[in-house]
Amino acid sequence: MEREILLLGNPDLYLVSEEVKQEDLAKLRPVYEDMFDCIRGIRRDYGFGRAIAAPQIGVRKRLICTLTDKPYVIINPTLEFIGDEMMELMDDCMSFPGLLVKVRRYRHCILRYRDENWNPKEIRMDDDMAELIQHEYDHLDGILATMRAIDNRSFVMRKI
Repeated sequence: MEREILLLGNPDLYLVSEEVKQEDLAKLRPVYEDMFDCIRGIRRDYGFGRAIAAPQIGVRKRLICTLTDKPYVIINPTLEFIGDEMMELMDDCMSFPGLLVKVRRYRHCILRYRDENWNPKEIRMDDDMAELIQHEYDHLDGILATMRAIDNRSFVMRKI
């Protein structure tokens, strides 16, 4: 089911999410599917979207779903940055689909998480995938890309 995505300014987007416990898995399975449906809906309506964090649909759990080469469920992620190399980019977000924000992100990171079957996983992420996971991880801590803007001229509206 395609749920409503919370939009910029909604106070719930600024809250820190709770860790998922193993006993939560069964009740969260429908949430994963809803999150994937939301990604597909944003792609249909706006032409972008590779991932979504649970807080964006009002679920305050440390849960991210990505839909890149295949669907991934990322539970209780942690990030370790590799080196100091940064990149600047124009970041978009499902919570503000008409706005781009210039941010700096680490170019390389290691993502550690549990999958939908509670198996521990570790993946090195570089460039666009490193940026993507940092963006979604920020949502779990109540941080939006607007809060990471390089300066007060880092905002661009796009036609939607």
